Amino acid sequence: MIAKEVDSQNMRHPVQQHTRLSASNIGITHSGFVNVRLEEEKPIFNKQRIDFSPPEKINHFAVCNNQLCMSLGKDTLLRIDLGKPDQPNQIELGRKDETKVHKLFLDHTGSHVVISLSTNECLYLNRNTQKVRSLSRWKGHLIDSVAWNRLLGTEATTGPILVGTSLGLIFEADISASEGSLFTTNPDQYFRQVHTLEEDGQPAPVCCLEVERGMDSKYFIVATTRKRLFQFVGKVPEGSEQQGFSSIFAQNQELLPSFQEFPVNMGYSEIAFYTPKLRSCPKAFAWMMGNGVLYGQLDYGRPDSLLSDVQVWEYTPDIDLSLNKPLSIVLTQFHFLLLLRDRVKAICTLNGQVVHEDVFPDKFGSLKRMIKDPAGGLVWIYTECAVFRYHIQREARDVWQMYTSMNRFDLAKEYCRDRPECMDIVLAKEAEHCFQNKRYLESAKCYALTQNYFEEIALKFIEAKEEEALKEFLLKKLNNLKLAERTQITLLVTWLTELYLNHLGRLDSSGVESTVLLEARQEFRGFLGSSRHKECFYNNRSTIYDLLASHGNVDDMVYFSVIMQDYERVISHHCQHDNYGAALEVLSKHCEEKLFYKFSPVLMQHIPGKVVDAWIQMGKRLDAKKLIPALVNYSQTGSAQQINESIRYMEFCVYELAVKDEAIHNYLLSLYAKYKPDSLLLYLEQAGTHTSEIHYDLKYALRLCAEHGYLQACVLVYRIMELYEEAVDLALQVDVDLAKLCADLPEDDEELRKKLWLKIARHVVQEEKDVKKAMNCLSSCNLLKIEDILPFFPDFVTIDHFKEAICGSLEEYNRHIEGLKQEMEEATESAKRIREDIQEMRNKYGLVESQEKCAACDFPLLNRPFYLFLCSHMFHYDCLLQEVGPHLSTYRQTKLEELQTKLAATVQPARSRPRPKEDDTVSLGAGQPSREQIKSDIDDIIAAECVYCGDLMIRSIDKPFINPQKYEEEKSSWL
Repeated sequence: MIAKEVDSQNMRHPVQQHTRLSASNIGITHSGFVNVRLEEEKPIFNKQRIDFSPPEKINHFAVCNNQLCMSLGKDTLLRIDLGKPDQPNQIELGRKDETKVHKLFLDHTGSHVVISLSTNECLYLNRNTQKVRSLSRWKGHLIDSVAWNRLLGTEATTGPILVGTSLGLIFEADISASEGSLFTTNPDQYFRQVHTLEEDGQPAPVCCLEVERGMDSKYFIVATTRKRLFQFVGKVPEGSEQQGFSSIFAQNQELLPSFQEFPVNMGYSEIAFYTPKLRSCPKAFAWMMGNGVLYGQLDYGRPDSLLSDVQVWEYTPDIDLSLNKPLSIVLTQFHFLLLLRDRVKAICTLNGQVVHEDVFPDKFGSLKRMIKDPAGGLVWIYTECAVFRYHIQREARDVWQMYTSMNRFDLAKEYCRDRPECMDIVLAKEAEHCFQNKRYLESAKCYALTQNYFEEIALKFIEAKEEEALKEFLLKKLNNLKLAERTQITLLVTWLTELYLNHLGRLDSSGVESTVLLEARQEFRGFLGSSRHKECFYNNRSTIYDLLASHGNVDDMVYFSVIMQDYERVISHHCQHDNYGAALEVLSKHCEEKLFYKFSPVLMQHIPGKVVDAWIQMGKRLDAKKLIPALVNYSQTGSAQQINESIRYMEFCVYELAVKDEAIHNYLLSLYAKYKPDSLLLYLEQAGTHTSEIHYDLKYALRLCAEHGYLQACVLVYRIMELYEEAVDLALQVDVDLAKLCADLPEDDEELRKKLWLKIARHVVQEEKDVKKAMNCLSSCNLLKIEDILPFFPDFVTIDHFKEAICGSLEEYNRHIEGLKQEMEEATESAKRIREDIQEMRNKYGLVESQEKCAACDFPLLNRPFYLFLCSHMFHYDCLLQEVGPHLSTYRQTKLEELQTKLAATVQPARSRPRPKEDDTVSLGAGQPSREQIKSDIDDIIAAECVYCGDLMIRSIDKPFINPQKYEEEKSSWL
């Protein structure tokens, strides 16, 4: 037998066509989205028939955890693993009498099967065995329901479970799949009664049982009869779950259990649960009973009842309890499915509408039962000869429409997050709903998220005179715009600025509490300081300034200027209001150099000390030259404080920053000359005494000092300018000692020094008439003699004043004469020795053997003209020329080439000229050197010293052996 899935023709006859909500349905003209469906959407409930032909009639059917069990005929049980549908397992129950299968019960793991027989017997089958075992303790009871233990149940054991019978008895049992021991061979571990259910004082069959665990070890037991739904709530101590649920029923013995009852009895009832995830607790229920379907949510946090948000769906008129009763029910996330004899109805739990109705053909027979596999979510339906399966696809696809129509907008948005066109409809509906209920702020927030026309929505709030809501709408719309939409951003920013300013104006004029006004101003400033729209504010700052100015909002205009880093406007505002300290604070905080240059003149007039402190703090970031106008404006007529602060900053630039600009030094000189003469000379002395060290204009300094009569400073400037005569002349007007210092300065020019000292001597003699001081001048300078200063003395001065000076001078002359004599004798002796050496050199000779070789080329020496040096080195003429040439200076090389050219010109072919007797001594013409003289000059250049032993070799010690230009060529030749 093969279970193969094939598509079958879906036969749907919807009784109520569900129309999608459109923009026109909810009163919205424009949505901004075009909803185009290229193909028909697949239905939510998609039916398929299983390609399976049972050998016998299907009696009962159970599916759980992808395990399928069905009862066939009287004695056959078929098991199919849906993961391997081509490997069915058929088991014989071993009953040959008229026994029929009453119900099948399959646990959540798909491992344990309980088979209730019509003879009040029960059988047990485990998935891993082929042997059907009898549950002897269960004998005598017709089992109608089983509540499996999802907490403790495993593939080997069920754990404590609850069993309901047709007589209203509830038993607690435990089944084990093991074979047992010698004394205990039955799979049922125990079977004991724990409770009895009644209707109108009579026992009633237990149609359904369910056990769920909540928080804090609290258990909820739900049991249904034909028209009653019971709830048992109790706690089981931690770790004692294995002992069963009898303690829960014991806790409810004193009080009647909580139940709900309905009057109509159709002979049976069925309850279905919806579990969103595998191994989680059910979240919703649906109970099919006589009056309709009771459905709602399960709330495990409630102390006494598990059921919440309970509603009753009454059966439609086509459901007749006498002829066409509902057979079974299945609950999904948003629907419950009712199984009738020939059709399936799908009812939405949100609005109670029948959204789908599927009619089955008569050829398959009447429908028996509908089961949902909680693990896979598939819904199974069977007849006696056919099996069908429902796939539930995208059940929440249209839920948003239902929630929207119910005004439950949060849930509607939750179910259309990935569908922007639907989200837009929901938001528009919510916005309209809030607007009609005068919740304008909420409406504005929703409208801002829709694609509706901006103008229409804005006009709605304007007509309603809801400026606050309009502002909220514009803010939200602004935040939702993309940065590329610059035009729209500019429009909204400008409009919002106007709205904020209007609001602030009304608050200010109405005299509200200061806290309210402060909060409104803070909100406005937060808007102005928005980083997202900073570029827009910057590009349209002139418009914003105009709006602020039109409302007279000076404080916020200053704040906006700071945000825009338009510090010039801020500082100008403070200066206009005589708040110079605040202006300087802004200036110092943001440290923009150009603003310092612009506003320093004004600030210097009122707060010079603080301004100079700010300049000093800026240090080298400021160009001191550009600040001079701010200082010059008030140095003429300014107060003493302004002048002192100007000097302080100039001194900071010169001494701390080491500024070398001539303008700075000149200006400091002018300030010293006019207001602080004591510091003038000190500055000139510290500035240096050499022209290269001076950073001020010497001529300007000289003129400045001369104008103010600072002679000593003028002397110092003359000294630096090396105008020593002028310096001495001016120093003699101040102090003779200062003149003496100036006279000694030209150390390399003795004539000038003597002239300067004569000036000093003449001044001392003629102006001061102090002979003694004149003699001191004579002793201070060794260039002056007594005879040099005698003409300066008057005729009546006696010789007694000069006696010592004259005697000293004569003694000096005698010593000088003796020194000259000694030098003459030494020179005569030296000349004598030189003549002797020359005579000796003329007679000196050297012996050259025939086998001697040139020290440069290593060829025989005697085959060409050669040189012999005293160090015994011998060179051919041409070899020596080649060795010496590279070491000669450029001048000597040029001179050597000229001499060689002249020598070559004196040589004539032997056949064209007669051979004189002494051709080497013949003159070459008038005014031309002889050939012998040319050779002598050449020898003086190339043979002045040995090339190996002389200075040439010593000077070439730092030169490389290989010419760097030829290094690579030489290197490659060695490889």
